[in-house]
Order: sequence, then structure tokens, then C-alpha cells
Amino acid sequence: MTYPIQKTEAQWQALLQDKGAEPGAFQVTRRAATERPFTGKYEGHWADGSYHCICCGAKLFDSGTKFDAGCGWPSFSQAMPGAIREIEDRSHGMLRTETVCAQCGAHLGHVFPDGPAPTGLRYCMNSASLDFESPAP
Repeated sequence: MTYPIQKTEAQWQALLQDKGAEPGAFQVTRRAATERPFTGKYEGHWADGSYHCICCGAKLFDSGTKFDAGCGWPSFSQAMPGAIREIEDRSHGMLRTETVCAQCGAHLGHVFPDGPAPTGLRYCMNSASLDFESPAP
């Protein structure tokens, strides 16, 4: 798939390093790795603001849609319209729906149909793929 924002692997690595991203951010976002549960910096983060793609800065989620799913990863019930592309994932002998940033293709996590009302969705994200922004004063 092609995305509006394209970079080489070296450019993504340099960008993430310049942003001070977590050490595993490149493996998560560009190689679809998964961080260990309950280790990400945003799993227990509850401040008001918005969550953005660590790679390109696209707004993905509002903090009001974050909930404690008890799964060990930051979970959201609703994404920003058009912010996420869903891809069938048959890895590890499972059928899941992978979520990637619609702007740059960064791997974010997976979406499951076991979230709260009204959407019934649980966007289970890797903290390493996210960047948080507080609201402007």
C-alpha cells in the first residue's frame, strides 16, 4: 500500500531518534512489532489531550475515547475519522485487524470488536507508536 507520507527506513529511524521516541518505536511502527503489555508509557496515562502518530504527527484519538481495557495497552473506543487504515492480519495463526496510520502507514496495533458502547470497538495501541499532545492553554 502507498501512503501520502513516504520515507526511507533510514529517514524514519532518524525522525524517531530526533523526536526522542522510545527505543522500540522503529520496530513497532515500521516492522509491526508489539511492545510487552503493561510496559508502555501511555497504558496508564489519563491526561486530557490527543494522541498522535509518533511518525508523522497525524491526530489519531482524543483522550475522551481512551478507556481501561485491562489488556496492558492503551485502548480507545473511537478513532478520528479517516485517521486509521485497517488491514487483515493473519500472522501468528490468528485472524485480526491491524491498524496503521492512514497518512504514513505506521503500525499502531489492532482493533477488536469487544469495546464499550456506543462503538463496541477496542483500538488496542502500542504506546511506542503514539505521541501525546496536551490541549492548548
